[in-house]
Amino acid sequence: MSAERKRSLTVAGHRTSVSLEEPFWEALKEIAAAQGQTVAGLIAAIDGSRQGVNLSSALRLHVLAHYRRLAADRGA
Repeated sequence: MSAERKRSLTVAGHRTSVSLEEPFWEALKEIAAAQGQTVAGLIAAIDGSRQGVNLSSALRLHVLAHYRRLAADRGA
């Protein structure tokens, strides 16, 4: 597994930094592009709907859920 990479970004008008492994950053780019969003826009949407978890965890869970949905759709 790759080491975490920290990136600074603005979410809901506030500067923050998020640490994720590179494969998660790549997945977020793919998901955002598929949805016609920027990565920052996708992260802001995830941030707005997260409940009880930190932002890094919410992003990882979003990526996992996205690819699980894709796998389920292919298996249907």
